[in-house]
Amino acid sequence: MSDEEKTPAREVIAEYAQAHFRYFRTADGTVYAQRNGQPVARPIRSQGTSGSHRQELMVGLFRDGLGVFNGTALKEALDLIEALAMNQPAQQVHIRVAPGTDGATWLDLGRSDGQSVRIHPTGWDILTPAPEEVCWRRTQLTGELPLPARDTDGKGIDLLLRLTNFASAETECLAIAWLIGCLGPHVPVPAPFLTGPQGAGKSTAGRMLMRIIEGMSGDLRRAPKDEENLIVPVAAGWVTALDNLSHLTPDLSDAMCCIVTGAENTKRALHTDGDVYRVGYRRPLLMTGIDVGVIRPDLAERLLPLRLERPKVRRTEAELWADYEQALPVILGSLLDLTVQVRAAEADIPTDLRMADFAHLCAQLDAATGFKSLAAYRASLDDLNDDVIEGDLLAQTVLKHAASLTPGTQERMTSSEWLHALTQLYTGDELRPLPKGWPTTGKVLSDRLKRLQPTLAARGVLIDWGRINKSRYIEMSRTAARAVSEQASLL
Repeated sequence: MSDEEKTPAREVIAEYAQAHFRYFRTADGTVYAQRNGQPVARPIRSQGTSGSHRQELMVGLFRDGLGVFNGTALKEALDLIEALAMNQPAQQVHIRVAPGTDGATWLDLGRSDGQSVRIHPTGWDILTPAPEEVCWRRTQLTGELPLPARDTDGKGIDLLLRLTNFASAETECLAIAWLIGCLGPHVPVPAPFLTGPQGAGKSTAGRMLMRIIEGMSGDLRRAPKDEENLIVPVAAGWVTALDNLSHLTPDLSDAMCCIVTGAENTKRALHTDGDVYRVGYRRPLLMTGIDVGVIRPDLAERLLPLRLERPKVRRTEAELWADYEQALPVILGSLLDLTVQVRAAEADIPTDLRMADFAHLCAQLDAATGFKSLAAYRASLDDLNDDVIEGDLLAQTVLKHAASLTPGTQERMTSSEWLHALTQLYTGDELRPLPKGWPTTGKVLSDRLKRLQPTLAARGVLIDWGRINKSRYIEMSRTAARAVSEQASLL
């Protein structure tokens, strides 16, 4: 055969690729390749050294006797395939957890055969999802989970609780509620903060909780120094666990708020002048530490404190993790059974809490099991409000001023007048120096009060803003005398 009669290499590759793979694009324009009959999709532009589509395409061509092709031919073929895929309907890819049809959700077990768990209203099954229903996106953070055990009769939950050192039954039911929430692709869940004295097994309990969802290869990470380094592992996995936190900067606190309730980050694409790519994320977050210092009010509403106590009997790491790995299939099976029961339970949606979806899940858990997780969740938020107030001298000063108000009355002043009044109240007759971070202008005071507004409202002090003619004012009113007077005594 003459050179003119030979089929160009790029056409051979493109024909082979389209016969063995399904190509589609996501809403952000990224093109993925999915091997026929498999639910796992890989971006065709990935240049990773293991598991990239370019690599699996080269291996397939070689094993099927079509030869070895150079990089130029592969690039030209993939350029054509990418252009063709851009005209296809967009489809979403998912990491670990995905919505399905008819009210079902899917859990990726991370297995090479693609088997996954389909959780539906009447139970759960181990199946390979159809490519049109679920496309899994896997990264190096996607660990393998064991096949969950059936007919566990709830034994797995008891095994998990015996391996951890949670301080109370209320803490245990909140940990279970969080695990159930992690199996929901659309339910924002607060971030558990595992705390307790030194030696309470906080890191161990954190690993155990996350490995139920992420597999035995999942592990805790040190907190990054900035938001960008935090988003990278968040976007590549499902549960992100940060270990041994001792301080949260304002930027890191804001980033954690975005991770819990969802946000999007936009960056310039590499080697381009104007192209951008979008990174959207809403992930379960877990933290451990003895104390993180002052907690900002917006993060406090998104936290789930789980307190542990020191164990009375110590076990070796090898013995503990051998027992955990053996129990993991039973633990996962029991969690799936309980998830089905909780989703089927009917309960009212609490409308007074920031994380209303998780509060509703707690109410469903209570209806299905008789637990008191919703009451425990409310109590934990109340404790966090106390922590916020104890760490904020401005909040304490506002409560002290509000304690002098008659319940049901309002007091209006401009922001500058409020700053003068609160500053005088704090300094008192002794003229003690103002603390670091005290508001210096009326605008700064107004912004601080906006952050503290939910915390103060939980203590019976309502802050509102308004305008009369061309003058703006801040209004303060008092509704609960006991709560205000108790918190004012902190100052």
